[in-house]
Parts: sequence; C-alpha cells; structure tokens
Amino acid sequence: MQTHEVLNQSTPLEDYNPGAYPVLREALERADAGESLAELDEVGALAGSSEALRWGDLAERNVPRLHTHDRFGNRIDEVEYDPAYHSLMEHATRFGLHGAPWASDDPNAHLVRAAKYSAWITADAGHGCPITMTYAAVPALRADEELAARYTPLLTARGYDPNLAYAPTKPGIIAGMSMTEKQGGSDVRANTTSATPQPDGTYRLVGHKWFTSAPMSDIFLTLAQAPGGMTCFVVPRVLEDGSRNPIRIQRLKDKLGNHSNASSEIEYENAVAYRLGDEGRGVRTIIEMVNVTRLDCVIGSATIMTQGVQRAAHHVTHRAAFGKSLIDQPLMRNVIADLEIEAEASLTVALWLAGLTDKAHAGDERAAMLRRIGLAVSKYYVCKRGPSHAVEALECFGGNGYAEDSRMPRLFRESPLLSIWEGSGNVAALDTLRAIARQPESLEVLFDELDAAAGADAHFDAYVAELKNEFADTGDLEYRARTVVERLALALQGSLLVRFGHPAVADGFTGSRLAAVAGNAFGTLGRGVDTAAIIERATPKV
Repeated sequence: MQTHEVLNQSTPLEDYNPGAYPVLREALERADAGESLAELDEVGALAGSSEALRWGDLAERNVPRLHTHDRFGNRIDEVEYDPAYHSLMEHATRFGLHGAPWASDDPNAHLVRAAKYSAWITADAGHGCPITMTYAAVPALRADEELAARYTPLLTARGYDPNLAYAPTKPGIIAGMSMTEKQGGSDVRANTTSATPQPDGTYRLVGHKWFTSAPMSDIFLTLAQAPGGMTCFVVPRVLEDGSRNPIRIQRLKDKLGNHSNASSEIEYENAVAYRLGDEGRGVRTIIEMVNVTRLDCVIGSATIMTQGVQRAAHHVTHRAAFGKSLIDQPLMRNVIADLEIEAEASLTVALWLAGLTDKAHAGDERAAMLRRIGLAVSKYYVCKRGPSHAVEALECFGGNGYAEDSRMPRLFRESPLLSIWEGSGNVAALDTLRAIARQPESLEVLFDELDAAAGADAHFDAYVAELKNEFADTGDLEYRARTVVERLALALQGSLLVRFGHPAVADGFTGSRLAAVAGNAFGTLGRGVDTAAIIERATPKV
C-alpha cells in the first residue's frame, strides 16, 4: 500500500568534485601552479564520488578495535580497522598527501598538496590525522642526518602497507606523534617518561603517553626525560629482527568524533628509541613537527567550513518552503552568503600559509617569519570558528541535518578537534605572543603584509589602524591575548581577500567582520552585499 509520494526532498551531494571549489583553483592559478589543476581534479573527483564517500561512512561507523592479545594469549597490541579505512589511506598516500612534498622539486609542492588534501578529506577527516603526522615528521627528522636518511625516503614514498613490519622492508611508512601525558597535557615539560641511554647508542623508554593517535604507525616521534633533560626520540613499532617494540596499547579513546582514527593510551616497557637531536632540546626539536601539523589544523577547519556551506547550499537549492525554494528566501540567502564568506576567508589564509611553507623551505627568511606568526594567529582563530560554522550549516537542513545519514552531525563532531589538536585556544593565542616576543620583527613583517592592501578598502584601513594601537600598551597583553590575536587574524584574512579574493566576498567580509555591521550569528550581513555572486561560488556543480 502506497501511503504517500515523496516530494520536495533534496538530492544527495555525491558524485561531484570538491576540487572544483573556486578558492582552491584560484590559489593554484595565482601561484602559477595551474598545471596542477589536473591533479586536483583527479583527487576531487574520487573524493566526491559515492564510492569514496561510502568509504568514509564505513570507516567512521565501524570504529577501530583494539586487540591486545592473540587467541593464544600472546601480546600483540594491534588495532583493526575497517577495510574502507585502508582504501582511504592507500589513495591518500598515492596522491602524495603525506610526506611527498618534501621530496619534490616543484616550487609549489606544499601549496598543491594543501589544495589536494582539502579536497580529499571531504571523504573522511579521521584518516587525515596519520597522513598529517607523516607529512609533519619529515622536517623534524632533519635534526639527525642518519635518522633522516633512514626514514625520509619511506615517509615520502607513495606506497602504503598497513601490516606491522620492519620499516625498511615496506614500500612506504606512516609516522605518529606521542607527546602528552596524564599529568601535563600541553605542558610537555612536565612529562615523566624516562629515557635511559644504552651502550649501543639507543635508549630505553619507560613511561606512558595519554593521547597517541594512529597507534599502528611505523614510527613515532616522542618526548622523554633523558639524563640531559627533555629529549625527542624516534620509536619504531617493529625492530630490525622483526620483533615488536614493547609499546603497549592500553585502550582506545571513546571520542566525540574523528571515529575512523584510533587514538590510544600507550605505555613504553623498555621500548627501543633513537635520540633525535640533542638531549635537553626535545621540545625545540619536535616543535618542527607540531608547527607543520598546525598548518593542517587550519586547512582541516577551513575544509569543514567549505564542506558545510557547500552541503547547505546544495540542500537549500533543492528544497522549497512557504511557496518558494529555500535558496530564494532572502534570509536564507543572507545565511548561505555569510557562511561562504567565512569559508573563503579561512581557506584563503590556509592556502596562503601553505604557499609560505614552499617559500620558507626554499630559504626565504621573511616567508618563514611570516608563516610562523601567521600560523599561530590562524590556528587560533580559524579553528575557533569551525564549530559555530558547522552548527549553522547543519541548521540549514532543519531536522534532516540532525540525522546521521545527512553526514552533517559527523562534520559537527569533527569541528572542535582542530582547535584542540596541537594546542587549544589559549595555547595558540599565547603562542602568537611568544612568537612576537622572540622575534619582534615578525609583527613588523605581519603589519607590512597588511599594509600591502592599504588604500583598497576604507573598512580595512580603519580596522588596521585601530589594530596597531593594541600594541601601544603591552602591560596586560597576555590577558587580552584572545582579543588581540582574533583581530590580527581578521586583519590578515581581510588583507588577503582584498588583494586576491572575489570582490563580492572581499566586500562582504570587510563590511561585516571589520566594520562591525553584522551581528554575532551567521546570516546578519548588512545591505548591499552581492549575495548572488557569493552563493554561486558556494553551490557545488553536480
């Protein structure tokens, strides 16, 4: 018996190309990297396919399972993933989203990788964690020539083998990072894990780590207390003789989101480790990995926004209420345009930071300094904006967005993680102040970058002039850190949009974020915004 006809329902946003998002393509073209658009299209076409989206669904739904022992009682410490997770990992490494840019002679290798990474994690964000850590491990390994020579070719190779085996026997390897402990969290100098030197030059680690993601990685960068102080180490999962290093996985975290990615609590029981860098300089050594990881936090948050607004724009285009399509309702147009402005501002600065990574890697000291402060500023602000953006995008679906099969709840659950990972809000804000204190010229370089947009927009000019006054009195700067860093972030985004963004987006941004015309909620843009042009950029072509 047919009780009713299904009408006025949106269509699934599948079999589309997230790599076609305008901000991604414009960033590559602006950097004279247009020849990489074909790569971006290949990644995006698969990422937006029903097949890859299904992989993401399966990897998220069928969460990793810990097996501490085999059926005979032998300790094995293995995590079992859904096969879909391995499909995602295999393609991510094949696309070169892990350590590959560090082995490339392409002057835009990191920018291209960032664009492809953004498009790819549309399918699933969780597996992006080990991909990111593998990407970030390479520059940190340069603290030791021998270790870099041993592992860098494997971290940059485009092969993936999920089995536990001695690293040099594999076609490619994955790296993890293991820093925080129960008693310290972000205060890693409070770590108690000990490192005892051995006659053969290795160390033995004893202690625990409270949050170690991707515990099936082939190597881990970790911190431990050596005789000379806090030191960074490389800990292989499997030793040269094929035996497993005594890294005991105690349990897997039951997390809010990011379910496809296993996060664990581990213990070192005299685990074999190789010192990376000098004793006592562990934080300085591993911070190279942390900073690169923070770049992907910014990219990841920006991507959550682009996914959210694209899904919302698609939905409201295909659904009607009160006599007209939702997308034709004036207030909904305000909401979608506002969400798109935020997404474009966030992704623009993320890709700009990736481009600075290319320049810094080539020896550009100004780019390195600008990247350092720009990354700290953006890690704080962009990642802070992710959750509120995800909520508003979900609300565009009404009750449909609250149902798991819309994929919107998964997007929302993922959104807080990027602000927490590698330093939550206060840590990121204070890191900006540390960057300025250690290199006062970095603030001057940032202001120079802002001044490059001077004269093009009155709202922007007034905002920057007022911003500079924030540093006239530094007496209570730590107390005001969030306010000051937020303002720096907005000014940086405004500068980039005024110079490089779509005119309608740039005008909408400066008129709302910098002129304080808009309210606190999304959908409060003032009059005169070209919403038609902005919504056109947000709406995916299916």
